[in-house]
Amino acid sequence: MYKGAPAVGVRVSPGAKQSRVQGTIGGKLKVRVAAPPEAGRANAAVLSLMAAQLGLHVSSLDIVAGSSSRDKVIAFRGIDTAGLRMRLAEVVKEAGSSG
Repeated sequence: MYKGAPAVGVRVSPGAKQSRVQGTIGGKLKVRVAAPPEAGRANAAVLSLMAAQLGLHVSSLDIVAGSSSRDKVIAFRGIDTAGLRMRLAEVVKEAGSSG
């Protein structure tokens, strides 16, 4: 939780061939983004991908820790913890089945 909003640890790999959620690693969500880690482009790509995967508006997500690191914490507004966990489980399951 971050200031009352559910938060999730994310491990980001920028400069990938395609942007996608890859699964989990060490208790964090593993995300690959095509954007390079320059001028905040990878951060914007992570937020955009996560919002699209979870059916949320990108403005309801914030990187609250790790903005210049591969390991980030993203807070989600407009969804409760149980709802976020359920959606994340679906996203991770889908990532596992798509290889």
